[in-house]
Amino acid sequence: MQTTSESPQLSSTPFEVRDGVLHCEDVPATELVRRWGTPLYVYALNEIRKRYRALEEALAPVPHLIAYAVKANGNLAILRTMQEMGAGADIVSHGEMHRARLAGIPADRIVFSGVGKTVHEIGAALKEGIYAFNVESEGELHAISDVATAMGTTANVALRVNPDVHASGTHEYMRTGHATAKFGIDINRARDIYRKAARMQGIRVRGVDTHIGSQILDVKPFQTALERLLTLVDDLRSDGMEPEFVDLGGGIGIPYGEDESGIDLRSFADAVVPAIRETGLRLVVEPGRFLVGPAGLLLTRVLYTKQGGGKDFVIADAGMNDLMRPSHYAGYHEIVPVEPQGREPLEVDVVGPICETGDFLARARRLESTKAGELLAVKTVGAYGFAMSSVYNQRPRAAEVVVDGGEATLARRRETLDDLVAAESEVELLDG
Repeated sequence: MQTTSESPQLSSTPFEVRDGVLHCEDVPATELVRRWGTPLYVYALNEIRKRYRALEEALAPVPHLIAYAVKANGNLAILRTMQEMGAGADIVSHGEMHRARLAGIPADRIVFSGVGKTVHEIGAALKEGIYAFNVESEGELHAISDVATAMGTTANVALRVNPDVHASGTHEYMRTGHATAKFGIDINRARDIYRKAARMQGIRVRGVDTHIGSQILDVKPFQTALERLLTLVDDLRSDGMEPEFVDLGGGIGIPYGEDESGIDLRSFADAVVPAIRETGLRLVVEPGRFLVGPAGLLLTRVLYTKQGGGKDFVIADAGMNDLMRPSHYAGYHEIVPVEPQGREPLEVDVVGPICETGDFLARARRLESTKAGELLAVKTVGAYGFAMSSVYNQRPRAAEVVVDGGEATLARRRETLDDLVAAESEVELLDG
């Protein structure tokens, strides 16, 4: 198998086979399963810290804020780790703000993105005193102005500009910077809307924002987007406005497949930092997947194996309700045995227990021959794994565990059947 690669300082992995067993940092995966069962999400905190420090170092020459994208993985243990590292948060809902604040992330490090902010959410964010709103439409700008004026306060805003930059090589659902996307404001209209914003009550123009997509593996789209944003900054300065930051969003890609390489941080910094330094602006970035994706494993137990229609199936107890990316994005995740036996590999479909043909973790995958009862590990699931999981088919969501060196801690207990009905109104069932 060809090894995936990123920046040299990120090339090591927290998941290695030692003495015949896959370990997460210094804890055997078999021990984690013995304690907490399967399916089980496991996160390596030292991997997250390593990746944060690498990004911090790459951006060090300019004033910056790393605002972690909470939507990638909102577990409080991970958010507290981000807070300890000095991160802010990029949020897209009141619920994400609540989590970020519970974890101790200061409000003045929080940026509020998202295309459909409600009046209630706007008011809550103003009350907290967040750093800035990334505004996605002229209508939203008016709503923020109205709420801020009614509260007797001022909202710091940046317009999320759509620079019409296409990030090729990513799934169509991950491309957000092209002209026909629902996100952002057409860059050709942005200057006029900024002029309106500068005259509105309760509004302070604080920056310029964009987010062109996710899982981008080439620095060129970032460079092109930044060039267009800085041209807009020049226009705003000509109009008498003084933006203090440029928010380049997230999207830094990581390796998933055998033949992929993630973005080299040195190349990313070379494409971004010099241009920012010349402007004197603060750089805001909103990484999610980059920081937590490679830090996650999903441990699952093989229930059955079978053949049908000329195919071999491995049926596991984790399915599309636990990990949606393979079904939703055609996402690739490497799958390995927790206790490799050196058996001949077979081409198999790894599928789950959900009553859907789209319930699979891998298709036509070469995998060491496996038996019922054995454990598999699905890699690179720290981002958009548990965060997108559901209780479809009334299957309780998995437990989450964090590992810090040789210590493993339950970060979220497995849901119970009672949890599945706890929010519903009690209905008296009638006999007959």
